[in-house]
Amino acid sequence: MRKINLLFVYIFLGLGTVMAQSKPQILVQPYLQDAEPNSITIMWETSSGEESIVEYGTSPRLGKKAEGNAEGINFSDTRVHTVKLKGLERFTEYYYRVKTGKLTSDIFQFKTPPFANDEESFNIVAMSDMQYDSQHPNKFSEVVNQGVLQYLQKEYGGKLPDNLAMVMIPGDLVQSGSQYYQWKEHFFDPAQKLFAQVPVYPVLGNHERNSVFYFKYFSLPENGTPAYAEHWWYKDYGNTRIIGLNSNEGYRNLREQYEWLAKVLAETETDDNIDFVFAQLHHPHKSELWIPGEDESTGKVVEMLEAFSTKTGKPSVHFFGHTHAYSRGQSRDHKHLWVNVATAGGAIDNWGEFEGRDYDEFTVSQDEYGFVMVEVDGNRSDPKFTIKRISRGNEGKFRDNELRDSITIWRLEKKPEAPKIISPTNNELVEEEFTLLKAGEFSSPLSGAFLAAAHWQVSETKDFEKLALDSWKQYENWYYEEDRQKNDDLTDEKTKRLKPATTYYWRVRYRDQNLNWSDWSETASFKTKRNEK
Repeated sequence: MRKINLLFVYIFLGLGTVMAQSKPQILVQPYLQDAEPNSITIMWETSSGEESIVEYGTSPRLGKKAEGNAEGINFSDTRVHTVKLKGLERFTEYYYRVKTGKLTSDIFQFKTPPFANDEESFNIVAMSDMQYDSQHPNKFSEVVNQGVLQYLQKEYGGKLPDNLAMVMIPGDLVQSGSQYYQWKEHFFDPAQKLFAQVPVYPVLGNHERNSVFYFKYFSLPENGTPAYAEHWWYKDYGNTRIIGLNSNEGYRNLREQYEWLAKVLAETETDDNIDFVFAQLHHPHKSELWIPGEDESTGKVVEMLEAFSTKTGKPSVHFFGHTHAYSRGQSRDHKHLWVNVATAGGAIDNWGEFEGRDYDEFTVSQDEYGFVMVEVDGNRSDPKFTIKRISRGNEGKFRDNELRDSITIWRLEKKPEAPKIISPTNNELVEEEFTLLKAGEFSSPLSGAFLAAAHWQVSETKDFEKLALDSWKQYENWYYEEDRQKNDDLTDEKTKRLKPATTYYWRVRYRDQNLNWSDWSETASFKTKRNEK
């Protein structure tokens, strides 16, 4: 009799375990997608159930309801739910919760975007390469919860949806996109407090492996090339256009993507509501810490953005990742920034670990965890944006949301004064084969501006078509934890070896820290001494 009772107990406990495991649950908490001034998409995942309901309103009492659809995502009963809320008021705070059968989430908040003519300012977080690292399995959670969320609370106070408009992610969300469990455990779970209240906009990295799960989990803008839905797209928020691109093998050189980008940029040229263009793609054109990670196709995107910014006067940025470290650079002749926003979780590419190179374009490179804050000023009379690198440090030194780099870019041109030529000049005869060029002090009508770059040219012809020197240097150049420009005030430059008995022409221009170039100085000439040997 006792054996029968024990058997009954075992059976009962076993059934209880099965029943507990099969109890419906919310697997992925609600997260926000594709926000417009009058609409937003809300998604979540459950272990079972077809019902897809969002209750929402302008107060915690909610009062309104919208229904959507559910779609299978794995070879099981799991369902990803998608509900689009329509008829919303622009730049308005809403409360919401999701329901599937008896499952009900907590109440969360979001804020709809403004129109550009509302002249509202806003913030963006950009971070990437948060794929799981077994040596630091909780790093992405730390970057989000102790990093982004605590930084926003400390800097701005108040509610999260008031402080942050969107999250940009240029790729490598998980270690292996084809592994279903990684999406919940490694990406959505660590960031649920952020994604439930702020829309997230990713692009594909190489680790996503073009997985079906990526396309099931995200509902990105449907304005790309129809045959390549969600591979590239754009999203407007206030006075800024965000462009998402696919730089992965099989897509990076597709004619359709470049044609689409060219069309979008052409439309943006004539759109007076857009002041700035931020593009994001995964692979770098150049990388100071990991040369093997570079890709030439990104260079073509950079050229298109440079040409756009110079033609229109609208500054642009390309955000990227792939190299697991922060870098910030700028194009020489264009108001265009290069910003690597990694790493938010993936193992750091430490200095000296891989082949690297000190590129002219980059001013700062740091092998640290962290994220990038972008503060956009919507004032239409004088709009600007500021990019800030917020660091969580590395294994050698912990940094608690430390500001490590910053740059502000204005939409309107604010030229410094053209530098004055000091020496050599007036066809002066110079003795040295390596001549020292000297120019005057920096001057600008912009308060607080300082000399941040100098561009020197020496030519054998007055039209500067036959250059003997073309030197561009920044006021700082942090490479391998050393500032290679330390103590260089940029007002003089030594030439390369010059030919004897030759007349040369030279000029210089100055740039401030906001990427505003002066006009070129007047052209001066000098003559090298005859070689008497």
